[in-house]
Amino acid sequence: MAEMIDLRSDTVTRPTAEMREAMAAAIVGDDVYREDPTINRLEERAAEIMGKEAGLFVPTGVMGNTIGIKIHTEHGQEVICDSRGHILNYELSMMAWFAGCVARAIPTQDGLLDWARVKAEIRPLGPHAAPTGLIEVENSHNVGGGTVYPQSQLDEICDGAHSMGLPVHMDGARLFNAAAAAKRGVAEITAKVDTVMFCLSKGLGAPVGSMLVGPQALIDKGRLYRKRLGGGMRQAGILAAAGLIALEKMPARLEEDHANARMIANRISTLPGITLDASKIATNILIFDVAGTPWSAAEFCERMAVHGVLMIPFGPTLVRIVTHYDAPKAACEIAIEKIEEMLKQS
Repeated sequence: MAEMIDLRSDTVTRPTAEMREAMAAAIVGDDVYREDPTINRLEERAAEIMGKEAGLFVPTGVMGNTIGIKIHTEHGQEVICDSRGHILNYELSMMAWFAGCVARAIPTQDGLLDWARVKAEIRPLGPHAAPTGLIEVENSHNVGGGTVYPQSQLDEICDGAHSMGLPVHMDGARLFNAAAAAKRGVAEITAKVDTVMFCLSKGLGAPVGSMLVGPQALIDKGRLYRKRLGGGMRQAGILAAAGLIALEKMPARLEEDHANARMIANRISTLPGITLDASKIATNILIFDVAGTPWSAAEFCERMAVHGVLMIPFGPTLVRIVTHYDAPKAACEIAIEKIEEMLKQS
């Protein structure tokens, strides 16, 4: 039986042979005591690459964002974010449950905030409204279709927020994809944000793990919150060993994923029943509308699974495809053929 072509997410990537070898050979210690040299090295390199003082290895991106919000805010404050942001819609209300904050959500066309709209929503301390404690940006933006912030737009948000005494946290789960698309170094992109979370286990292909980077004092505080959330993982250097390879070697190949996403978009955007603007594909995510087909998004995905291709419904009529290194160009070409084949049967 042929292996399924899995385009549901870049979270499905499996560790490379080099990662597995590094995991087996990793030197480990008790990370809660700060004695795991492999984790220490990963944290140092992540901070160095991002141009920040310190880094913290966490098991998941949700934990990284939760800690990132908590270290900047106090209970009863608001966090300004995009209305379709991951922290608001896909993280089980952790900003409320753990950080004690609520979202001040701003609707956007493409998931990208701008300073004028952010500034209009900032609430000062007063007797009626909850004060703003943090601005959050997502780069690249998942539900926006992998969109990437123009650097000037991001810098303006940071400059404006800082002028009003407010910090900025970036959900950079796919930051390296954003950097590849923008043709900028990640440190240039994140220069003005205060803290950044980025995933090792999505496009970079590590089996587990994310990083939170920022000022030393805040990361020290975040380490305690990590323990409270159950993230004291002891001899986790076996995971950090794969993370180091993901961090050092995998960013260079991300443009392959972007090229595959553009190839899929260019091909399927011309098919009957599918609506997609292929010119807007910036990274490895493409979201298309199947309202013109006989099926809902869920039915479309179910039928594609029968044809050997996995993708995910992203609303009543929207379907998401995410390209990654476990789905090379040849697999993506087969996926296109399977979509064409299925539509001919409608």
